[in-house]
Amino acid sequence: MNKSNKRKLQRIVTKSFIGDSELEKKDLQYWLSRPPQERFEAVEFLKRHAYGDLPRLSRVVRIIERK
Repeated sequence: MNKSNKRKLQRIVTKSFIGDSELEKKDLQYWLSRPPQERFEAVEFLKRHAYGDLPRLSRVVRIIERK
């Protein structure tokens, strides 16, 4: 591989404190700017990372007759 085809990666590290409201606002603004499908995929990724590949929960529908 010649040098022109190599890509350089830049490491970016951000340090913050828990409860840093400015960082939380920026995080919220970022996710609200993303399309719903991308946000859903991110939640699914985090869910699989935390709980593994669990089957989806079944949906339960209850019909209640109003009098």
